[in-house]
Amino acid sequence: MKEKYDVVIIGSGLGGLVSAVILAKEGHSVCVLEKNNQFGGNLQTFVRDKTIFDTGIHYIGGLGKGENLNRYFEYIGIMNGLNLKKMDEDGFDRISFGDDGSEYPHAQGYDNFIDQLSGFFPDERENLEAYCTKIQQTCDSFPMYNLKIDGKYDQAILSLNAKETIDSVTKNERLRAILAGSNFLYAGIAEKSPFYVHALSVNSYIQSSWRCIHGGSQITKLLIKRLKENAGETYKYREVVKINSEENKVTSVVMKDGSEVFADIFISNIELKTTLEMVGEDKFRKAFFDRIKSLEGSMSAFSVYIVFKPESFPYINHNYYHFRDSRDVWSAHDYDEDSWPKAYMASMNASGQNDVWADGMTFITYMKFDDVKAWADSHNTTAEKSDRGESYESFKQRKVAKFLIEIERKFPGINNCIKSVHTSTPLSYRDYIGGFEGNMYGYVKDSSNPMKTFIAAKTKLDNLYLTGQSVSVHGVLGVTIGAVLTCSEILGKDYLLNKIIKHTE
Repeated sequence: MKEKYDVVIIGSGLGGLVSAVILAKEGHSVCVLEKNNQFGGNLQTFVRDKTIFDTGIHYIGGLGKGENLNRYFEYIGIMNGLNLKKMDEDGFDRISFGDDGSEYPHAQGYDNFIDQLSGFFPDERENLEAYCTKIQQTCDSFPMYNLKIDGKYDQAILSLNAKETIDSVTKNERLRAILAGSNFLYAGIAEKSPFYVHALSVNSYIQSSWRCIHGGSQITKLLIKRLKENAGETYKYREVVKINSEENKVTSVVMKDGSEVFADIFISNIELKTTLEMVGEDKFRKAFFDRIKSLEGSMSAFSVYIVFKPESFPYINHNYYHFRDSRDVWSAHDYDEDSWPKAYMASMNASGQNDVWADGMTFITYMKFDDVKAWADSHNTTAEKSDRGESYESFKQRKVAKFLIEIERKFPGINNCIKSVHTSTPLSYRDYIGGFEGNMYGYVKDSSNPMKTFIAAKTKLDNLYLTGQSVSVHGVLGVTIGAVLTCSEILGKDYLLNKIIKHTE
């Protein structure tokens, strides 16, 4: 590692790596510092019983030719290297309820989306068309989402509530639940979640939905390959603990081992509250610092990773969002010991283009950080190991047993197919991904106070910038666009967007 770079990036999540590649392509010397053993943040994968599992990226939208994420990835130089499997076009997501034997599809392509649900609700076709129009109009209000330089940003869109907007489309309670059924994608809260978050999330999947064969870490590997081709550098086990500044400018970062590195520009891709603490409260306006400290983290999760016995459980080319009751669609996060888990997402990795049998399956449900607060002082990563003790293991075993009962109800016989079961809790997400209290999607966005969670990529300090899901919209597409926005603050918005548009025309 050199003593001085043009750009130092703290954290190797998607936002940090995309920023690094873009700036390295522009001739900057770039260094990425990662505290853990594995690069990639939410793109990380892990292996249990020779089976690959994704940490956070279970499917990706918008990768079809000419679609938004495809164009961004084309410019960054990773699109052609991706090994992808297209999901079921007639239902990439299936919404199901414990009180109803049907499985309601979310299909790829807007016409197909309408056709598939109209088969269940023939009297609702016009309302489904209105819903789809509303989704597309909302997405059109975000120029960067559609790679437009001269588009108009409609700030009024930010105040639309997701539940209220979906409910306004139809009076059919079951259809309302189905349209909102994938709100696990953004940890939907009835009274808070904005409709634009819903629209930006589901639109890209309706465009096209894909699984990464052998997991999402391939995105990380491709980004690092492109970065190194442009003379960029990456370092593991380099945990930044302090950000030094003089007057109104960051001068260097200090790592846990005491080493120091200098740069002209610094980009933080780590948790926002942690970034501010490392810089120091006195370096920011009090109102800004207090606002960031008061932000509410989105819900965390408890995940069960099942490894199947060979050729025992068929591969399923779609996801499930399953609710015990259709009334739980907006309240699955509001549980107690007896009612948990009210809902879950079920997904599996693809190991090839023509999978017949599944290697493993992931089940994710909500879990509050308070549920694991008794062990909050312990930290477990490949770089730092703590023994959380028998009580923690007992807690996980109880939760697994209860979760498996719910899973068996939806998938009769699945327990007989299990070779081994593995878990992650909010502490796992906190330690390996770095989110505040293990949150899945950054901070809670509130339609009644949209500007509270608006975080500019450029900070008050002259050369400190921010990126990642704590700053922008979460998800692969949201974080990628956020990284482009961060880089456009450095390179010039029109300059960078014109380059991307010209490259992908």
